[in-house]
Amino acid sequence: MMEKEICVRMTRAAAKRKAMATEEERVTKKRVVLGELPNVANLNQKRVIPQPTKSLVAPAKQRKTAPVESGSDIDARSDDPKMCGPCVSDIYEYLREIEVKPKQRPLPDYIEKVQKDVTPSMRGVLVDWLVEVAEEYKLLSETLHLTVSYIDRFLSLKTVNKQRLQLVGVSAMLIASKYEEISPPKVEDFCYITDNTFSKQDVVKMEAGILLALQFELGRLTISSFIRRFTRVAQEDFKVPHLQLEPLACYLSELSLLDYKAVKFVPSMLAASAVFLARFIIRPKQHPWNQMLEEYTKYKAADLQVCVGIIHDLYLSRRGGALQAVRDKYKHHKFECVATMPVSPDLPVTYWEDVTI
Repeated sequence: MMEKEICVRMTRAAAKRKAMATEEERVTKKRVVLGELPNVANLNQKRVIPQPTKSLVAPAKQRKTAPVESGSDIDARSDDPKMCGPCVSDIYEYLREIEVKPKQRPLPDYIEKVQKDVTPSMRGVLVDWLVEVAEEYKLLSETLHLTVSYIDRFLSLKTVNKQRLQLVGVSAMLIASKYEEISPPKVEDFCYITDNTFSKQDVVKMEAGILLALQFELGRLTISSFIRRFTRVAQEDFKVPHLQLEPLACYLSELSLLDYKAVKFVPSMLAASAVFLARFIIRPKQHPWNQMLEEYTKYKAADLQVCVGIIHDLYLSRRGGALQAVRDKYKHHKFECVATMPVSPDLPVTYWEDVTI
């Protein structure tokens, strides 16, 4: 009897300790509900990144004056964990390999080879309108770039009647929103934005058609995959960071989406060309390219000549002048009013020579 009583007491004591431990965990461990997490991307909230300790990172003054001997040094000096300093060179080398794979690319001449009813100007009008839709629903720039990528790839595979081109556009943006956004718009939102020209069933059916045509391969490289790193390198020879350089490069990259002639260029070339032209606009009396940019982007100035020329014409409205959505978007103060910056109508021929500076 005594042994049985001791066992009962021990069991009760263990149960009590377990209950106390469970209660302690309830107090110390905060429950996180997904609905409580803020939509950082859409609300433009700033993340607070803990500052590294002095023992791990050199003071900012020392980092600025440190000589740059190779491409890896800039990445190693970055305090931003998003830049993936230790492995960023390998990452971008891999990205450059996969961006040229046929499955990643639309046909450069799909309108001539595949489409019978769609023209380059129709495509431009569609993309310009989708810029407005993205602004209306506060979608990320990456979502817009993915949308255009899906449209070009789909039109490279399937013939589409011009009356259904808008349907392809909203369905592609629906897919890109689901892939990229935290809180994507609903199908009904995309029906509403077309003034209910298309029903929910129309959008869902086209969405399925696009997914099947693309074989559900949605993770595609865009200009956004390269633009941030290239603009960071482009500021290395500035005494102080130029606030307009990155939004200006983003503006130029979005302008390139409007032109069918830019479809043939891979994302890294478009990003490098946008940075080239952005530097020319900001500092017109200085050569926009240098050895560091050549090392990071893997492009010489001469490689970018045709692509830069197209974007330059778009900036001056010599191409796509009637398409105003991107231009109006980047006239706002949140983008540093970069669409209003003046630029020379001509690019010096000497810019396309090998960089020796």
